[in-house]
Amino acid sequence: MAYVRGLQEVGDGLYAYLQPDGGWGWSNAGLVVGGEQSLLVDTLFDLRLTAEMLAEMRRATPAAARIGTLVNTHANGDHTFGNRLVEGARIVASERTAQEMRETPPALLAAVQRDLGAAGPMGEFFRRHFAAFHFDGIELALPDETFAGALELTVGDRRVRLVEVGPAHTRGDTLVYVPDHKVLYCADILFHGAHPIVWAGPVSHWIEACERILNMDVEVVVPGHGPLADLDAIREQRDYFAYLLDEVGRRFRDGMDHVAAARDIAHDRYSSWGETERLVVNVHSIYRELAGETGGVDALTAFAEMVDFEDELALA
Repeated sequence: MAYVRGLQEVGDGLYAYLQPDGGWGWSNAGLVVGGEQSLLVDTLFDLRLTAEMLAEMRRATPAAARIGTLVNTHANGDHTFGNRLVEGARIVASERTAQEMRETPPALLAAVQRDLGAAGPMGEFFRRHFAAFHFDGIELALPDETFAGALELTVGDRRVRLVEVGPAHTRGDTLVYVPDHKVLYCADILFHGAHPIVWAGPVSHWIEACERILNMDVEVVVPGHGPLADLDAIREQRDYFAYLLDEVGRRFRDGMDHVAAARDIAHDRYSSWGETERLVVNVHSIYRELAGETGGVDALTAFAEMVDFEDELALA
């Protein structure tokens, strides 16, 4: 299928909403229809984008006017900030996701957007990647129901299985699996064609999440960012992290600092992927993992490192 903006049917009553180019903030979402009922997989980064998506879904199927359940696959705002527009829906997320959602409210990003709008490398980075989004006036709707591990839902006569595989990208990543058509909404466990970013980690757990998907009966994969995929893309994501663990591990043992290690492999095997600046955060996360530290890189530290790394790459 072509990678174009908007709604695409990926199975009988199963839809993906895609947002090229899949870069910072340009996330995908999904709709599962069962009879007259429907379930939404994630919202978008602001109210305007979410409203446009919901309107297109309603034009495609009457069931989209009666979304009974909204599943948030993880806590990031580009998958949750439009929640309050899905009126009347029960919001479901993993326990870890619900906790993490409270930590980065829309008002915080609105303040950052204003404060960084003036000058400097960080301001330029934020304008370049986030100027298209509007965070003012967003009131985040938090989950009504949480789970740990797994949860099975019904949408009409259709079964939908939620499988928690975090911490990986975030602390509570969740897969949404529709077995009758072998469709998997895997959210940000897959960044298709671009460098992912490890906000939580450990990377070894992300590899385990990929292995878990590869053992599922799946034909269509809807990634969190990027074009529609199949299991080959999951293998590629797994191999990316396995490659990083190996390459970064050698540099860690040689005493190289993590920024130098990222610089050393930036033009290597995955140099054609987008958002290369995220590599420095992923390498930093692996260094923390190898040193026995828990949790991901602090967000402010991560963005500062990406700004500097992006400038280095531009000069290389």
